[in-house]
Amino acid sequence: MNFIYDNIFLVCVALFSAGTLLWPLIRPGAKISHLDATKLINKGKVTIIDVRDQSEFRSGHLRNAIHVPLTELPNRLPKLDKFKEQPVIVVCQSGSRGIGAVNQLKKAGFKEVYNLEGGIEAWQQKGMPTTL
Repeated sequence: MNFIYDNIFLVCVALFSAGTLLWPLIRPGAKISHLDATKLINKGKVTIIDVRDQSEFRSGHLRNAIHVPLTELPNRLPKLDKFKEQPVIVVCQSGSRGIGAVNQLKKAGFKEVYNLEGGIEAWQQKGMPTTL
């Protein structure tokens, strides 16, 4: 016990370091801002997966987005395997359904998966382009 009291600063640094290393493993899915998503899209070699239902998707989506409703994602994972090694941006209506999709994709072995912050609603509010 005396060691902890005598070295409280070192103990705090060790706990902070451990937390920093574990955070990527326990966080509920990495978010990506609209600006960062645009940069990633402009670089090319990014896959956009839209997990909204059919009517939401038809109302407007990001260009080149692959439509995979969240309920169908587990069954469609084998067809998405070819995208495992490249960045993936998951899009939903408001950003909440995307978290589940991000977690499913990570469990399936996708390396770099992001949830679009605020979903398509925030994307459109910022005046970003969509296609029908």
